[in-house]
Amino acid sequence: MRLKITHRTEYSYDQPIAYALQRLRLAPLSGPTQNVVDWTLTIDGAREELRYLDHFGNDTRLVSMSGAPRNVTITASGEVETFDKAGVFGPGKGFAPLWLYLPPTPQTEPGKGVGKLAAEVPEGPALERLHILMKLIFDRIKWQAGTTAVTTTAEEAVGQGVGVCQDHAHVFIAAARKLGFPARYVSGYLLMEGAKDQVASHAWAEAHVDGLGWVGFDCTNDVCPDERYVRLACGRDYREAAPVSGIILGQANERLAVSLTVEQ
Repeated sequence: MRLKITHRTEYSYDQPIAYALQRLRLAPLSGPTQNVVDWTLTIDGAREELRYLDHFGNDTRLVSMSGAPRNVTITASGEVETFDKAGVFGPGKGFAPLWLYLPPTPQTEPGKGVGKLAAEVPEGPALERLHILMKLIFDRIKWQAGTTAVTTTAEEAVGQGVGVCQDHAHVFIAAARKLGFPARYVSGYLLMEGAKDQVASHAWAEAHVDGLGWVGFDCTNDVCPDERYVRLACGRDYREAAPVSGIILGQANERLAVSLTVEQ
């Protein structure tokens, strides 16, 4: 499938900025599940300081801003050809060793709720156990926008019983690691049926299975990623794979506007 994506992020400030630094992971790379046909990342009102591949293999840009102008616009757009691999990404890329994906992070620290969820997964073949875990999370944590924040932990999401794709991914990662599987977070885009315009990018999880490599699980939709998915970045949790993150110094108040279209 060939997908056309336009992702626009606009920052507005009520006064000149003392200094701000943004980390962008907004450039997909070609790999086993996709081929980037064309991609452009345009930055207006800020300056690109550095471009590199991080230790997870993500295309990463650092951009800085200060003073005027008070508006910064980041536009990522292009076309990506995708392939249905039944969720199998395969062997890992990047410099991060497999054991790095086993210990918990602050957002994926398992508590009683995650532990109880993991305990419900019966013994059996690895792939079968991970599919059961995905279905459990799909059934137990209902998708509901606006109920959690980017700082919400996996344990908090289990306790609330509601969340968004970020929470589903964190819960899966926390439980999979509890079961002994290396697991990671993936940010990207999803072609949604009947919804060209979207309010946010998507996220899912991957677990490492011996003999297959990394396999994706989207607990929000109870499916393994197929040709409707475009991957941007991966990491141990949201913080390490977020499309946009950064810091701002000074007294300026920031207002954020995001527009996203994904179409065939």
